[in-house]
Amino acid sequence: MTIKPQKSKNDAKYANRTALSGRNLLGGFLFGLGFVAFIDETVFHQLLHWHHFYDKSTRDIGLVSDGLFHAFSWFATIGSAFLLADLHRRNAFWLKRWVGGVFLGGGTFQLYDGTIQHKLMELHQIRYNVNIMPYDVIWNLSAFAMIVVAYFLLVNNSSYQKGAKGSNPNE
Repeated sequence: MTIKPQKSKNDAKYANRTALSGRNLLGGFLFGLGFVAFIDETVFHQLLHWHHFYDKSTRDIGLVSDGLFHAFSWFATIGSAFLLADLHRRNAFWLKRWVGGVFLGGGTFQLYDGTIQHKLMELHQIRYNVNIMPYDVIWNLSAFAMIVVAYFLLVNNSSYQKGAKGSNPNE
């Protein structure tokens, strides 16, 4: 007579986590992207009045572009909330992977904004009528820092996903 080991509730949870690890990453990514875009729009566009999303036209067009940008950040954040709710419903939420996605989304947005929108497309600068170099350096270094944090969080999680010995699925 052979005795089959019973699967615990935690085994199912970790199987769900692994199966939906991409959804954890995507949910975090969308939240990070939306959150950093929201901070950019709120602090630099509305409170400090340093720039608009599109500064190559009238002030009214700049305000409309800010509204569209704000809607984009809001939709990304709401999309992440739906993914997060679904992960909790499926008992598959993986905090460390989700937070890694948050840093990756925020850093990717910040780097895209600082290089593509500021320098290549010249839609706007961080600030006008000042030496822009320190602002650009801080902007892009903070983006790289977020991406590096994401890398370390996601690499630590990939060992569990691959089933490596010594990995801790409780994180």
